Amino acid sequence: MSDTSDKSLQAPLHCNKTDDFSMAEARKSIGDLFQPKPWIYWTDFLVSFSVGLVCFRMVRQSELFSWQQALFFVISSCLFYRLAMFIHELVHLRTGTFTAFRVTWNLLVGIPFLMPSFVYYTHLDHHRRKHYGTDMDGEYLPIEYEGRWQIFAFLASSFVVPFLAVFRFLVLTPLTWISPRFRDWAFQHASSMVIDPKYIRPLPTKTAMRLIRLQEGLCFLWCLGVLIGALTVGGYPYPFLIQAYCTGVFILTLNALRTLVAHRWHNHEGEMTFLEQLLDSVNFPGNKWITQIWAPIGTRFHALHHMFPSLPYHAMPEAHRRLIEKLPEGSPYHQTNETSFTHAFLDLWKRCGRLMNRPARPATQAESTNVEPASSHNEMAKSA
Repeated sequence: MSDTSDKSLQAPLHCNKTDDFSMAEARKSIGDLFQPKPWIYWTDFLVSFSVGLVCFRMVRQSELFSWQQALFFVISSCLFYRLAMFIHELVHLRTGTFTAFRVTWNLLVGIPFLMPSFVYYTHLDHHRRKHYGTDMDGEYLPIEYEGRWQIFAFLASSFVVPFLAVFRFLVLTPLTWISPRFRDWAFQHASSMVIDPKYIRPLPTKTAMRLIRLQEGLCFLWCLGVLIGALTVGGYPYPFLIQAYCTGVFILTLNALRTLVAHRWHNHEGEMTFLEQLLDSVNFPGNKWITQIWAPIGTRFHALHHMFPSLPYHAMPEAHRRLIEKLPEGSPYHQTNETSFTHAFLDLWKRCGRLMNRPARPATQAESTNVEPASSHNEMAKSA
């Protein structure tokens, strides 16, 4: 990540054909943008948290079903969604850096939202070249192939996940303290923010497990405290619980909609080349003020993120501008750009509707050899 010379910034990137796509030249053109700026992270986080908390409070102080209450609810939910999406940055920040920010985020957002940072480190599998789009990628489903029912099921899960999160940390966490075997099962099957329910998470190291148990212990205490308050204080906690659930559903639904248009979801046949992965990912460079609401913290540049996962979110607009300027028209990177959420979603909807005209899905290697895919994935993940 060395500084880029003036000459390299002025020279166009040689990428007239798909096969000529040069990651080295692309990286060179944005080489000065990879350093994260702590003051931006802290300012964004603290302002979003403060305003979001005030608006969250104002929801219960406003007249029931008034436009003011609806406005405060939407603002607080969108800001809490933005806060939650910082987890994506935490995973990609270099280990050992931003320690104070990581601790603060977990205490103010990760624990109360029941999404401590450890549940998202499976996201790194999504960026491994040989894992993307395969059984080892918990964030990928062949939605285009499986049809429209998958879209409905994915969106409907937003109403269930809050209950599953409470069950995971209030009920399953103390059980993991009793049985080591159950602890391993809970970690592998119920401790990941993924969209593929068949995903099996590799077991962590002993050092990582100590941090994980601390985070899940704090989530347990948070759930226990809310439960005790609901049972002893009286009627007051219930409006809070209802609002918290509605906020959670709002955030999960918005994130599910964003996820549906973050990729093309073409793959169902195993490992993909890097260019196939890039073309399967989507950027939304236009309508930035609206797009940043439903795709905050750099997630609107999802294809760019798959090219350079360590690029901080605040540098993505400038990096995108440079790449669009330097890469010739028609390059693979240009092909990742979408005009709007509506266009991308309708495109996915139409492609899913053509499911019945497709040939039968070819058997995977695991199926053809009568090996259970989940078990195969688990063994491969452990050895990775």
